[in-house]
Amino acid sequence: MKGGDGLKKFSKQENSWIFYDWGNSAYSIIITTAVFPLYYKSVATGAGVELSTSTAYLGYTVAIATFILAMIGPILGAIADYEGMKKKFFLFFFAVGTLSTASLAFVPSDNWLLLLIIYTVTAVGFHGANIFYDAFLVDVTPEKRMNRISARGFGMGYIGSTIPFIISIAIILLAQNEIIPIAVSTASRIAFVITAIWWFTFTIPMINNVRQIHAIKREPNVLAGGFKRLGTTFSEIRKYRTVFLFLLAYFFYIDGVGTIIAMSTAYGTDLGISATSLLIILFVTQVVAAPFAILYGKLAQKFTGKKMLYVGIIVYIIVCIYASFMETTMDFWVLAMLVATSQGGIQALSRSYFAKLVPKEKSNEFFGFYNIFGKFASVMGPLLLGVTAHLTGSSAYGVFSLIILFIIGLALLARVPEPDGQVKSV
Repeated sequence: MKGGDGLKKFSKQENSWIFYDWGNSAYSIIITTAVFPLYYKSVATGAGVELSTSTAYLGYTVAIATFILAMIGPILGAIADYEGMKKKFFLFFFAVGTLSTASLAFVPSDNWLLLLIIYTVTAVGFHGANIFYDAFLVDVTPEKRMNRISARGFGMGYIGSTIPFIISIAIILLAQNEIIPIAVSTASRIAFVITAIWWFTFTIPMINNVRQIHAIKREPNVLAGGFKRLGTTFSEIRKYRTVFLFLLAYFFYIDGVGTIIAMSTAYGTDLGISATSLLIILFVTQVVAAPFAILYGKLAQKFTGKKMLYVGIIVYIIVCIYASFMETTMDFWVLAMLVATSQGGIQALSRSYFAKLVPKEKSNEFFGFYNIFGKFASVMGPLLLGVTAHLTGSSAYGVFSLIILFIIGLALLARVPEPDGQVKSV
């Protein structure tokens, strides 16, 4: 059966894969972007930590978590390419992520350091599971549908995440206005539990219906075999020049994207924007981002994924310039809406663009590299923002400095051939 765009409707496997985005995106908005940073900032402030210093510590924490993932991503990916291994690794990191997210609710409200430590574990679980989730794209859909399915995942993620986000905001606001007899800190903790439950529930279709199709035959010692294959890939890197050129471009532009996502709420707090205003802005951002992510996928069908990546990067260059001059809540609204137009699209099309370039039977190994390039970039951005905040007492200069990363990424991407019809190795 055909859909309105001439493509068949989504299969059970495609829908199950897409629904994982619906589930785990609650973590992205509630833990990474909105409620947790605000809760952490309030806990740190209550403990006497200065605003710019607490923002810097959050940046360092993000850097530590992403560094850990960068170190383990490629080797775990190489091992996961063996038959029957991809799902096992996915389930392990998924379990770590959901359990540690729920455990945030039980950290004493005056212990900001333990809060950051548990947050590090949640980030490792969340992003670790995403390595294998992203790699499953080659198993659930043919190459010609990857842009559409990847963008659909991000779009559905934005839509799905608004539901637990609305519930969490409602509980927090009701607590703030003393309509319900609980402290605001307790309301935030409830939001952490809601996130874990939502994430777990909508992962069930993925667990039941998605299977590894492209794989390498098992060896007696998969660990040794994984290291050997990883070494072989490095020794034959010239065969995959296009793949690694794209990864180099991705390294630069995704750094800015990830830093803006992870640090936006803390930055808004430093500007004096109220917690209520930030939560409302972030909610609207999710709503606006959903159709734009899907639109990016549809436009990629017409104009190619690469051209739409250009559009996304240029929008982020504008974001960096604008952010450095922000002073009011209205400025933050404008910035958030700009980010909403391209945040999901640039991530979705990067994922599908890369999936088209790599050999399918080695998708986990290569998505491990995709992760390491993305995560090493994510170390650099938050560290840059954190150090700048410490040295200058202002985060604005750090945000503006991200512009150079987008420009370099854009220049490198221009040298990467279109994936359609590309030979994966030469």
